[in-house]
Amino acid sequence: MDSRRHSTLTIRTPEGVAFAVPLAGLVTRMLAYCIDLACISVVTGMAGHLLSGMAGLSVDAVRALTVLTYLLISIGYAIALEWFWRGQTLGKRALRIRVMDRDALRLRPSQVILRNLIRAVDMLPVLYAVGGVACLLTRHAQRLGDLAANTVVVRAATLQIPDLSQIHASRFNSLREHAHLAARLRRRVTPELAAVGLEAILRRDSLEPADRLKLFEDLARAMKSLVEFPAESTETLADEHYVRNVLEIVFTR
Repeated sequence: MDSRRHSTLTIRTPEGVAFAVPLAGLVTRMLAYCIDLACISVVTGMAGHLLSGMAGLSVDAVRALTVLTYLLISIGYAIALEWFWRGQTLGKRALRIRVMDRDALRLRPSQVILRNLIRAVDMLPVLYAVGGVACLLTRHAQRLGDLAANTVVVRAATLQIPDLSQIHASRFNSLREHAHLAARLRRRVTPELAAVGLEAILRRDSLEPADRLKLFEDLARAMKSLVEFPAESTETLADEHYVRNVLEIVFTR
């Protein structure tokens, strides 16, 4: 058995460039869930207190509404935060882990919704027994919700930058002329996309010319989809130069 089976996810691009992403362990995920559960309990308790004070409601009606409120909050909490915080809840953010697409694509709302709806099955019969066993048996430590949504939970490690001089553009960075768009781009580029772009810059000379062109074409397309700059700022830039300009904005002030 491979000793790295449950520790990393290897993503290989069509150009043959491989990237290893560290997977979150079962204990870390459970601790993050405990933090989330505490947050949900606080919000649910506040909602229950408000419901109990509503005139005209019977005890049974209050109990039923409290249970319904708990279900809505517990599911909606994870769905809303994982979407708006790009795969993180309060617990995941505190433990520095996040949900990402299994193939390193952009996380879609349908994936976030599906993995959280199936959480009810993962929790069976008690204490996340089904989800815990699934994490231990699957290759990339995925619970049933992750398998259905094609997602994994990874450690959001601090990015190590070996040499920032290699991402500085050789010419004037035209993207910086639009400060508000550059600031928006800095917020929207995910750590995973930035890491792939940086690795591509560092390894570019080792790639075959055709593979190098295709890799930077794909990276530039992904980055351009995040923020649209005026045509006069980008139309003369080659894809590799565009990626370099974006990384300069992301990694430097």
